[in-house]
Amino acid sequence: MVKHVNQEQLEELVKGNKTVFCDFWASWCGPCRMLAPVFESVAEKYGDKAEFVKVNVDEEEALAVKYGISSIPNVLAIKGGKVAGNSLGFVPAPTLAAFIEKNL
Repeated sequence: MVKHVNQEQLEELVKGNKTVFCDFWASWCGPCRMLAPVFESVAEKYGDKAEFVKVNVDEEEALAVKYGISSIPNVLAIKGGKVAGNSLGFVPAPTLAAFIEKNL
């Protein structure tokens, strides 16, 4: 299951050895709501290889600023504390899965 995290929790996760896939979203964002079940299904498939979390940009504005989030949904791949890639906007499951595999 994908966990909603705050800045402190995300900062702890990105210090770990696993790649962190973080979905920056907001409740008022239609494409974000469309991506949510896709992100959940991909997280189930790859959950043993990486961490999957969500950040609400309305609740964690400082975190969105820190990672340069200007459009949502935006899934970041964070490896070793650094952003390794991102997937912007709604994408179908095969496209998101390919992004995940590329950034594991």
